[in-house]
Amino acid sequence: MLRFALFALEEGELSLSSTAVTAVVVVVLLILLVLFVIFARFFGLWIQSVTTGAGIGILDLIGMKFRKVNPSVIVRSKIMAVQAGFDNKEISCKALEAHYLAGGNVPLVVRAMIAARKAQIISLDYKLATAIDLAGRNVLEAVQTSVNPKVIDCPSAGKTRMTLDGVAKDGIQLKVKARVTVRANLHQLIGGATEETIIARVGEGIVSAIGSAATHGEVLETPDRISKAVLERRLDAQTAFEIVSIDIADIDVGDNIGAKLQADQAEADTQVARAKAEGRRALAVAREQENIAHIEETRAALVAAEAEIPLAIADAINDGHLTLTDYYKLRNIQADTQMRENIAKPVPVAIGR
Repeated sequence: MLRFALFALEEGELSLSSTAVTAVVVVVLLILLVLFVIFARFFGLWIQSVTTGAGIGILDLIGMKFRKVNPSVIVRSKIMAVQAGFDNKEISCKALEAHYLAGGNVPLVVRAMIAARKAQIISLDYKLATAIDLAGRNVLEAVQTSVNPKVIDCPSAGKTRMTLDGVAKDGIQLKVKARVTVRANLHQLIGGATEETIIARVGEGIVSAIGSAATHGEVLETPDRISKAVLERRLDAQTAFEIVSIDIADIDVGDNIGAKLQADQAEADTQVARAKAEGRRALAVAREQENIAHIEETRAALVAAEAEIPLAIADAINDGHLTLTDYYKLRNIQADTQMRENIAKPVPVAIGR
């Protein structure tokens, strides 16, 4: 029995050791499989980074995956930067990851910096480029506009009014179309005014320049005086653009605004004079009616006074102040006076046909 127990114990230890070895082998194989899968997944990007000198290792690629950064975007952007001659101090892998996590367009920023370096006339560093991109502006388009100036129609083609209308001092209207050549100002791109502000300022300057001209003929003879006057006002201040030139594309003669204003003023003066005359006429009519009423009042007072005469005569006769002889003499005198007045009246002469 003792020998059987020892034999069983030896067999159990052997089986336990083989199980542990198998478990260890399985774990190692799983680890190797995971590492192989990871290596196979990032092998292509790692090979590109190594062969181009981008300096991005396999551990960096794995870390990007954990940081929720697209490794292909970072690797390709870094390769573009290295191929264009940018070193790690100018554009580092960490800086690219930070801009990606901030929601920026990493390839667009790198292409914009490459375009600026190729142009050799624009100073654009990585911080400024990323700031422009995060501000919502197309940094590559801004660089291209800095290299190749952009032409803006003034007024814009989509507006209801197709011309800028100004009136010279002689009252003649001029209709102008202008083209403004602008270059992007990268340092004012963040917070600077847009194309609409440029168009509004140039339109205001053109109208003001036409209004300051003594006659419309001066503007037609030298249209460039408008451009010079507008450029001297520095209308591109605090904007995202720099005005290169202002060219007058078309200029036409419009209406005689001065004559129209004078005619309208004369018509208004006529209406005012008519109103005043109507007021005076109404006042005269009122006064005439007042005079007529006054005459009627006077006539009524006269009739009332004449009605009192017989009473006064009767009282005078009763009091002995007037005799019947005097009364008849007075009547004779009145009759004689009335006869003389009738004789003195002119006789109407009938005009025969």
